[in-house]
Order: sequence, then structure tokens, then C-alpha cells
Amino acid sequence: MLDARFLTRNGLAARRLAAELLNQQPDSRLPRIRDYAQRLGVGNGTVQAALQLLENTGAVRTEARGHLGTYLRELDRAGLWQLAGLGTMLAAMPLPYSRRYEGLATGLRAAFEDAEIPFALTFMRGAQARLDALMDGKVDLIAVSRLAFEEFGEGFPIARLADLGPRTYVGAHGVLLRAGVSLDDPELAVAVDTSSADQQELTRLVFSGRSVRYVETSYMQLGELFRRGEVDASVWNLDEVHQHIDEDCTTIPFDEVTSADLADRNSSAVLAVRADDSPALDAVRGRISADLVTRTQQAVLTGDRLPSY
Repeated sequence: MLDARFLTRNGLAARRLAAELLNQQPDSRLPRIRDYAQRLGVGNGTVQAALQLLENTGAVRTEARGHLGTYLRELDRAGLWQLAGLGTMLAAMPLPYSRRYEGLATGLRAAFEDAEIPFALTFMRGAQARLDALMDGKVDLIAVSRLAFEEFGEGFPIARLADLGPRTYVGAHGVLLRAGVSLDDPELAVAVDTSSADQQELTRLVFSGRSVRYVETSYMQLGELFRRGEVDASVWNLDEVHQHIDEDCTTIPFDEVTSADLADRNSSAVLAVRADDSPALDAVRGRISADLVTRTQQAVLTGDRLPSY
């Protein structure tokens, strides 16, 4: 239950000030009282009382240094986050069916824990579903490929929190061909996943101008469709694909049938957020280490760290 002191006028200002202080570094000079007053739309006295309230709770410790200003000596980011009432940041990413996705999930958790930001993960199949959840306010952050982000970026108010670089979303995509089938065969039955912006776009590029028949499916159904002979070909994530498809098939790496730039855009993970000015997102932008995410993911891929998410 929130301390009754934070329900007063000064207390409400203290909660907003707590969000402002989340990205402040220890032993750094604080902005002037009047700057905070202007930012929060309150008087100087209210800001001073709010800062004193945060000090009394132990969330911060400041030191006045005369003409040099006031310095923040210590801060408890977890305490400030709670006082600001920002809640748990919820991130949505693909189902963790590959070790690379397990590494991404582990890296995200490690980065949020390092930033002392309450965090939870949810898993959703399909970039479009994750985007819809972000726009509806059901999640605060999503992981998609850079290709999907660029496709979405033109029509939706989303912003890039971080681009994690090539081979952080998938190792590579490739063209899967059923045994005995050639890419040049006419009337190929090609699997396409309508929930995946990446897979649809890549399939369109690879099979553009060819006489093919598209079969709507998902990666969960792909193995069965290959087994039944109902699908001849598909563009799919090659990470651990043979754990899901036990039929004999030919694999053509994607960079052999399209440009290297497109392959990189498709393999890079982008962390995206709503393009607004909420205190929670401001704090996340300033605190989350993309390098820690990728280092942790790599440690999971090499077996030096167990997945934990």
C-alpha cells in the first residue's frame, strides 16, 4: 500500500520527481529547483518538499555544495521506480523455440535486472500480433526483426529502443525444398505464414515472378505439411529447423537467393517501444544496455550460460 504521504500535493509531486530522477547518475549535479518546477508545473517550494520526501524514504540522498548546486550522492532506482508508480515493464518476443530466442529472452531479463527495472516477458507468435499488443498498451516493448520494424515504422507511432545487430533475431533464413523438388519446378506449393511480416515479405521476394501456389500455415504445422507432401517449399528460420522438420529436405541459405543487406535486416533484432514520452519509457531508454543483451545471448548460444527467463 502506498504511503499516505505520497497522496498529498507534495507527495504527488514527489512521485513525478521520482520518475525524473531515475536516469540521474550518482554524484551528478541535479538540475535547478526552478527547472524541475517548470517541468512538473508546480512551485519551487513544492519541488523542495517533494525532494525532501524522497530523501526521508531513503530513495535518494543529496548534498548541497553551495554555488556548485545540489548533487545526488546516492539513489535507489528500484525504490524510485516503485514510488513513481511505473509498474512492471512487459516485453513481448517470439516463442522461445530456438536457442537463439532463449538467449534473447535471457539477455533481456539480464539487462532489465541490471537496470533495476521490474520486468516480465510474454511470448507471441507473429510480429503483427506483437505490434498490435504494443499499440493497444498490453505490452511496453516488443522484439521484432529490423525488416519488420522498418515495414511497421511508416504506419505506426513506434520508436527503436535498440538494434541488436545481425544474427540476434535469427541466425539466418533459408529456402526449404522437399526432397526431389527443385526451386525451378512449376506450380510449387509454398508455405506462407500470414502472422509473420518477415516470412511473408521474404517469401514474396524469393518466389516473385514464379508460378507458385501459396499454402497458409505456421511453423508449428510446417513439418506435418512436408510429411504429407502438401507443401513443396518454404522460406523459414534455419535455427534448429531440423528439430521441427524430420523429412528430408534441401536447404538453400537465404543470402544465396537474395541480397546480403536484406539478410542482415532480417536477422537483426530490434527492440521497439511506443513513440511517446512516458516516464517509464524515458527511464528504459536511458538504462537498458543493448551490449549486455547481446553478450548474454551469445553466452547462451555457446553454452557458457544456461537460459533463464
